[in-house]
Amino acid sequence: MAEFHDLFPRGGENSAFAQYFIGRSYLNMLTTGGVAVANVTFEPGCRNNWHIHHAKQGGGQLLLCTAGRGWYQEWGKAARELRPGDVVEILPEVKHWHGAAKDGWFSHLAIEVPGEGTANEWLEPVDDAQYDALA
Repeated sequence: MAEFHDLFPRGGENSAFAQYFIGRSYLNMLTTGGVAVANVTFEPGCRNNWHIHHAKQGGGQLLLCTAGRGWYQEWGKAARELRPGDVVEILPEVKHWHGAAKDGWFSHLAIEVPGEGTANEWLEPVDDAQYDALA
């Protein structure tokens, strides 16, 4: 496994959202006023459940990958491998998940796009067999 160097401090265990993750993740809120920006770090094999960022106007999320190797998948589409420097634009109302590869740590900055009537809906876990089939 390659050495893992994150650009931002890892932060504490993500206990506030642990129920929506398989494995352990860590959360460091870099900003909270205006536009929320968080450094989210996933241990090997950790991923969040399927979820949707709802918004009446605007909204969604941006992921800026900073370290390690991970995955992003939208419902009904193939999973996309993520590496440092990759950017993912998640439009509102799109069911998706993201997390680490099985064999290494992964970090991204999660940027909540401001909008009206925004809310996250957490859904079912990613199927183990589907996740295990990823390279």
